Amino acid sequence: GAAAGLALGPVPAWARRGRSPVATLQPWALPTDPPAAGLDLVRALIGAAVLAPSDWNTQPWRFEAGPEGVRLFADPQRALPRSDPDRRGMYVALGAALENLLVAARAWGLQPAVRYLPDAARGAVADVTGSAAGARRARDLFGAIAERRTNRRNYDGRRLLPHVRAQLAAQVADGPRLHWLDDEVARRDLGQLVHDAVHAQVADRLVQAEHHLWLRNDRRDAARRGDGVPVGALGLSGPANWFAGSYYDPTSWFLRLGAGSLAKRAREAVRTCGAAALLTVPARDEASWLVGGQAYERLVLKATQLGLAHQPLNAPVAVERFRARLLRRFGVAGEEPLMLVRFGRDQRVAHTPRRAVALVASFRGS
Repeated sequence: GAAAGLALGPVPAWARRGRSPVATLQPWALPTDPPAAGLDLVRALIGAAVLAPSDWNTQPWRFEAGPEGVRLFADPQRALPRSDPDRRGMYVALGAALENLLVAARAWGLQPAVRYLPDAARGAVADVTGSAAGARRARDLFGAIAERRTNRRNYDGRRLLPHVRAQLAAQVADGPRLHWLDDEVARRDLGQLVHDAVHAQVADRLVQAEHHLWLRNDRRDAARRGDGVPVGALGLSGPANWFAGSYYDPTSWFLRLGAGSLAKRAREAVRTCGAAALLTVPARDEASWLVGGQAYERLVLKATQLGLAHQPLNAPVAVERFRARLLRRFGVAGEEPLMLVRFGRDQRVAHTPRRAVALVASFRGS
C-alpha cells in the first residue's frame, strides 16, 4: 500500500518486530525500537527532526515524504528577515533538523544518504534516502535528541575537563571548526562583547518587533501555538522576569530598560559558563551553514549525553559589525563565525514546544 511505499528502504526483520508503544506524532517522545517500515518509520524520522533547535523556536522547516525518501524544505514564512537577513540562522536550524533525522535513521538500523540543496529555487534543502544497514548505530546521540534543551539560566562556573572537551570537539569535522575559550579573563572579555551585541540588538526596534512575535506569555500559550519561546524560558529572575514581555515590546517604554537588563543578563551568562565555543565554517554560503548546523546539533547532542547544559549566544554573529571582534576573541582569521555557544552545568530545564509532525509534513504515496 501507500504506507509501505513511504519506507526509506527495507528494514531488518528484528526491526519490524520491535514496535514501540510511544506515539510517534507526539513531540518530545521518540520510540526506542525501530518503527515498522512505511508511514510509521517516516513519521518517526520527521518526529526526531522537529526536535532540533532554532532561533526563537521558529521551526523554519517543512517535510515532504514519498516512496523515494524525505525532502526537507525551508519555510520562508518562518524566517527572521530583520535579525537573520542572510538566513544563516535558518540554515543552521535546518542542518540541525537534518542531523536529527540522520541520527535517528542510523539508530534504527538504516544507512541514510543525503543530497544537499537539490532544488534551491523551491527551497529544497536536502533529500534523504536510505537502505537497511542492519546494525544500529549512533544510539548515544539518538538518546539525547529528546533530552536536549536550550538552558538560558546561569551555570555553576565549573570548567570543562579536557576529556569532556575532547569528546565534544570530536563531533565537529569535515569543514566546520570548533574554537574554545575557557580562561576566566578571556570569558570576562567575551562576556562584555556579548553584552554590547545584545544591547545593540535589543535597542533596534525593528529587530525587537520581529522577536516579540515569537515571545509567548507562558508555557500554556506556547503549547497552544506550538512554537516560540515562553517568557519563563528566558532565564530571567525577579523584576526582569516580570517585565520581560515589555522589554521585548518595541512599543513599550520598558524597551529602553530592557536593552540594558538583557545585555547584563547575557554578560552574566557568559561569565558563569564552564567554557565557550565558537563554531566556524570556511565559506559564507547556504551549503556551509547547513553542514555547520549538522555539526552544531551533534555538538549539543553530545553535550546533553555528557550531562552538560548549553545555550547559543548568537547576538555577536547576528549583528554583523561584531563578527570581526568575535573572531579576534577566539584568535581566528579567515573563517566565517556561525554559532557561539556556552557550556556548563545546571539543573535540567523544561523543553519548549514543537509543532506535531502532521502540521509540518506532507505524505505522498507511490
